[in-house]
Amino acid sequence: MFCYQCQETAKGTGCTVRGVCGKTDDLANMQDLLIFVLKGISIYSTKARELGIENAKVNKFIYEGLFMTITNANFDKERFIESVREGLKLREEIKNELIKAGGTIPEDLHESATWYGTSVEEFEAKNTSIGVLATEDEDIRGLRELVIYGLKGLSAYTEHAFNLGFEDVSLYAFMQKALVETTNDALSADDLVALVLETGKFGVDAMALLDKANTTAYGNPEITKVNIGVSDKPGILISGHDLRDMEDLLEQTQGTGIDVYTHGEMLPANYYPAFKKFKNFIGNYGNAWWKQKEEFETFNGPILFTTNCIVPPKKNASYSDRVFTTGTSGFPGFKHIPERTEGGQKDFSEIIEMAKKCKPPVEIEKGEIIGGFAHNQVIQLADKIVDAVKTGAIKKFFVMAGCDGRMKSREYYTEFAQKLPHDTVILTAGCAKYRYNKLKLGDINGIPRVLDAGQCNDSYSLVVIALKLKEVFELNDINELPIKYNIAWYEQKAVIILLALLYLGVKDIHTGPTLPAFFTPNILKVLQDKFGLATIGTVDDDIKMFMN
Repeated sequence: MFCYQCQETAKGTGCTVRGVCGKTDDLANMQDLLIFVLKGISIYSTKARELGIENAKVNKFIYEGLFMTITNANFDKERFIESVREGLKLREEIKNELIKAGGTIPEDLHESATWYGTSVEEFEAKNTSIGVLATEDEDIRGLRELVIYGLKGLSAYTEHAFNLGFEDVSLYAFMQKALVETTNDALSADDLVALVLETGKFGVDAMALLDKANTTAYGNPEITKVNIGVSDKPGILISGHDLRDMEDLLEQTQGTGIDVYTHGEMLPANYYPAFKKFKNFIGNYGNAWWKQKEEFETFNGPILFTTNCIVPPKKNASYSDRVFTTGTSGFPGFKHIPERTEGGQKDFSEIIEMAKKCKPPVEIEKGEIIGGFAHNQVIQLADKIVDAVKTGAIKKFFVMAGCDGRMKSREYYTEFAQKLPHDTVILTAGCAKYRYNKLKLGDINGIPRVLDAGQCNDSYSLVVIALKLKEVFELNDINELPIKYNIAWYEQKAVIILLALLYLGVKDIHTGPTLPAFFTPNILKVLQDKFGLATIGTVDDDIKMFMN
């Protein structure tokens, strides 16, 4: 295997024996196979689209396939084998549909689409030819992978929007076109840099679509104090990102005597008005994804993963038989909840019945945390914020969005938040906030010093806020704002957020705790020269640099 798509990749260069995330070499290779099949399907579907053929089945299969390969999403090899087999059939279907419509298939296109691919077994025998290292030039390889990782993040937001009834076919068309472009040996490094930025453009579009889907379905997030304690009733813990699954679970637990708690990236569900009507929605339990091995033990009840963020449990973990997955997530031995029927709900009755037999959660902390500062809410505070800036009460804003992780180097972000001058405000989204959202950092004229916009996809809100402030202050360039970007990354949704910011022209972004392994020296130089991208240093040096 070879994988370097996440921040914790072995030795900062690539996992070659077993993934730091926990995936085995055979699983990693099967994920490579699925990505390879998606490229073949895309070759035909992109050609078919030129004839006006829009295949909804293909579109859905491709974004789901990309999402399945995101770090910590799915560890079930059998699910990937099934997907590869389904993909091979789908590839033939779209090819035949193309031929039936009168389309011609050049021999080189056909050869590229079907290269080494008629069965899972044949793929497995040839897998050294299709993985990341199949591209020999390290710069071309890094840029191709940067596009693919951006597409993985893009697919996640596209799927969440689709689950709420919102879609944009231009997103599907771009995903497929970009997958094809990663097979094109005629593209230069400059061509691929342009494709990287185009990926960022569609990242902005996808996050805007999901923002519209979420707020249409559940209302605009509002300032909310979230309980982090527990009740005396059995509970279900819901993790991941999918709000439609949250809705189904809350509706089905009404009158059952079962409480519902969010975990990790589901915390922002507490901010939506539509969910507040459910009396059994208690609050948030625990912290970021990487602490789940301890926190799932003490929760006592069943846990539902709606998307990625799964950490393989220890062999003797008491909670292993209490974990369920759904959607694109999966893990061997965890019960998987099937998709909802059209117009219906997912059936969570088995989880609810299990919860009734469980003890209530053990309280691991008490109190409240505050959030709900998405763009609609912050814009309502615009006059107050602008006045604070003009009077000097707020000197700078720090965007500290992104992912959390388990490495000790992540303590940088807690220390950074603690040491920031008291006339600064943190704008955050994603699970990176767990490094500082429970610190007592105070407020500035009633404005909390940590403004949590929500999930990682709600980084879009931070962009909207910045653009609104640019308008209010009558500036010509978003980089003239008193906003600095110090972003933590872990997996591919953070990659699409970074690409979106680069597409929007945001400069001087600092990222960490380490730079991606797929940023070769040449790629990094381009990003440094064009955008001022840099990695973090020491807390004291970085604060001094940012404040000056």
